[in-house]
Amino acid sequence: MLLSERKYVIPVVDNHSDLLQYLSGMILKKLNSEEIPVRFVVTHTDKQGYHCELGILSNINNLVSPAKNSIFDLGVRSYENATQFNTVLLIPTGIGAEIGGHSGDGGAVARLLAAACDNLITHPNVVNAADINELPENALYVEGSVITRLLMGTVSIQKVRSNRVMLAIDEHEDSFFHDAAINSASAARAALGLDCPLVVKMSKKIQMQALYSSSGRAVGQIQQLEHLCEILEKYRSQYDAVAISTLIEVPANFYENYFRDDSNIVNPWGGVEAMLTHAISMLFDIPSAHSPMMGSDEYDDDFGVVDPRKSAETLTTTSLHCILKGLHKSPRIINSLIYGHSGILSVADISCLVIPDGCVGLPTLAALEQGIPVIAVKENKNLMQNKLEELPFAAGKLFIVENYLEAVGLMKALKAGVAPESVRRPLAYTTVI
Repeated sequence: MLLSERKYVIPVVDNHSDLLQYLSGMILKKLNSEEIPVRFVVTHTDKQGYHCELGILSNINNLVSPAKNSIFDLGVRSYENATQFNTVLLIPTGIGAEIGGHSGDGGAVARLLAAACDNLITHPNVVNAADINELPENALYVEGSVITRLLMGTVSIQKVRSNRVMLAIDEHEDSFFHDAAINSASAARAALGLDCPLVVKMSKKIQMQALYSSSGRAVGQIQQLEHLCEILEKYRSQYDAVAISTLIEVPANFYENYFRDDSNIVNPWGGVEAMLTHAISMLFDIPSAHSPMMGSDEYDDDFGVVDPRKSAETLTTTSLHCILKGLHKSPRIINSLIYGHSGILSVADISCLVIPDGCVGLPTLAALEQGIPVIAVKENKNLMQNKLEELPFAAGKLFIVENYLEAVGLMKALKAGVAPESVRRPLAYTTVI
């Protein structure tokens, strides 16, 4: 099986009406019977059309666990549960986000937003910082494609006390690296209380290559995915979540260039990692997360004092503890829409979505369809070039703010039922018709 990215330009539809249905219909027509979509984004929109990039899983005839639904399937919510205020925080992986686009440097934002809601639902890219993961107590660590399906109304998520986390690692030519991964699992068992029933060393490796798309996004290509799928199927009864640590091919001298003070390189690992975990979570309906295994000791060179946003990556050998901690209590995926059960969250329980400005992917399109308020943060600059204000959001469903501090104010106003314009001046006269 092959995971790869493909680019499409879809003609713009008048007023961007029924955009999700339109884009999904156009994209699905372009795929053959041996291909399924895994990850979708509109990088920018202009007169030519919607510039779309699509992660595709190909050669799927031998799939043991076929996907139960398409990433484009939509289940429209019939109501909003107002008994709690639950926020989804997304900082898409691989788009060079100023905040959260490096190494867990969205963690402080997650802690800030978590203080303003009952539950914060976020994904590994926001809080993974090598051996550091400061996930707030009321935050749920949910793989990105699962958050997408949650917003699309095709899955629910259930809080758990803990998961059995299997660790799958490459059998490295230098035993130092896979030994370090095993030691990371042991450390999490001893210090975190993690239940890690087994570590599987993979002699048959998947081949992961970090690449960049034409838009500059970090993406990649993954070959021989069936090797990992066979292991996940073989041990399926022994784990609830899977942590994966494998080699990723990057250009020569990349580490030295990435840590330079003047470097503007988009973190390359996250894009191909997201493609992998999207596919695994979709095929097996399990929480999953990936950390890159180093190919050599090049990564351990002395880079001196680096950009604080990247500093966590210089302190680790395995980058594993962050995903082990996150998966420890990652919610269970329920492949149906369940309303009104304590401890189970569905799209009806989502109060707002917070994203960097300019991002249009399935979560944004889902929020547009579901009537979920979207708060877009201008300060979190990134490679995406879409104008959210041009999309047909209903009145009071799109807020473009300067920074995450202002986003928290909007969240508090939404939670309190206070119209945001009522606390600003001048206050307009009441409309009379």
